[in-house]
Amino acid sequence: MPQDRHDAFAWIDAQRERRDRAGLVRRLSPRPADSPLLDLASNDYLGLARHPEVTAAAAVAAHRWGAGSTGSRLVTGSTELHATLERELAEFCGFEAALVFSSGYAANLAAVSALSGRDALVVSDADNHASLIDGCRLSRAEIAVVPHADPDAVRKALGAAGADEVAEADEGDEADAREARRRALVVSDAVFSVDGDAAPLAALAGASRPYGAALVVDEAHGLGVLGEGGRGAVHEAGLAGAPDVVVTATLSKSLGSQGGAVLGPARVIDHLVNSARTFIFDTGLNPAAVGAALASLRLLRREPERATRVRTVAMGLYGRLTAAGLAAVRPDASVVSVRAPSPEEAVRWAADCRAAGLMVGCFRPPSVPDGVSRLRLTARGDLTEEQVEEAVDVIVRTAPTA
Repeated sequence: MPQDRHDAFAWIDAQRERRDRAGLVRRLSPRPADSPLLDLASNDYLGLARHPEVTAAAAVAAHRWGAGSTGSRLVTGSTELHATLERELAEFCGFEAALVFSSGYAANLAAVSALSGRDALVVSDADNHASLIDGCRLSRAEIAVVPHADPDAVRKALGAAGADEVAEADEGDEADAREARRRALVVSDAVFSVDGDAAPLAALAGASRPYGAALVVDEAHGLGVLGEGGRGAVHEAGLAGAPDVVVTATLSKSLGSQGGAVLGPARVIDHLVNSARTFIFDTGLNPAAVGAALASLRLLRREPERATRVRTVAMGLYGRLTAAGLAAVRPDASVVSVRAPSPEEAVRWAADCRAAGLMVGCFRPPSVPDGVSRLRLTARGDLTEEQVEEAVDVIVRTAPTA
């Protein structure tokens, strides 16, 4: 039957049919407040989202400051609580200053777009998170996508761009050659969200610095898990507080709350306040989320062993799954990736796990850059050894047969 030319959204039906055929339809699955399932799907790495201190802090903040922030950060949306979180987060991670956003996504859009621009070059890892990719797209900069976790490729991309620009300067004039070099950013996840592998941050900094390029690192999966007491992969690499390094982070994973942040030199943070569109034109993060994140941060500072426990659980899952013959990727932080034969098998596997009382993540194209479907498990620091054993038993028992 021919399509009605007046049906503005007829194309949606065709796209849904294609997704159906490819086994890529996604559906919302609302969870109850008290789910009986063992959770290896959420990003609550430290198990703090329901910690009594954290939920109490959220309630106190909402009662004192209101349910919403009431406006953008530059109008009425900044409270003393926001300023306290920014100060303590920067101090904890080893940076001069921090700026809180309404989400980690908004923080990434801000950092990449506001620190680059039409005349800049952004060198981006092929496996970067969608929020970093979207930041690149919005930046209007020249984008060089390089192979995953490859500092040599970063060096070549920066070198090629630099050679082109220096060639345009007056021959033999070193000052003109330096001036000819554009602003450049190297952008990478600290820990990649699909397979859980860590970026070679020290090597990336070494590749960037000879070309005057800044390094922007998304610590979404590193904060609270890696580094001394959970201070992150950048801190662990000895790059915290460096004048050419900027970190973005989310408050919704290890800190069990909501929101995001950018950390870096004070002049960078001041620049974002004055130029980042997702800061200037967005409503400020609600006070309850700020209070919860601050309570989680203080709890992590007081109990640094929580970060160590997450890594222990992740390695325990990996060791048991691979011993059972499954193809799992060795985790560098909290994410354990288990390969599935196909998108359809991955969906069925996750559904069978759920029916057996275990919630796991299911990653399929186009969410995965390599096109490989997998179960994505997130280790949590509050899991017991018995729960880890139970999870492994369910995953192995429900695994697709060869």
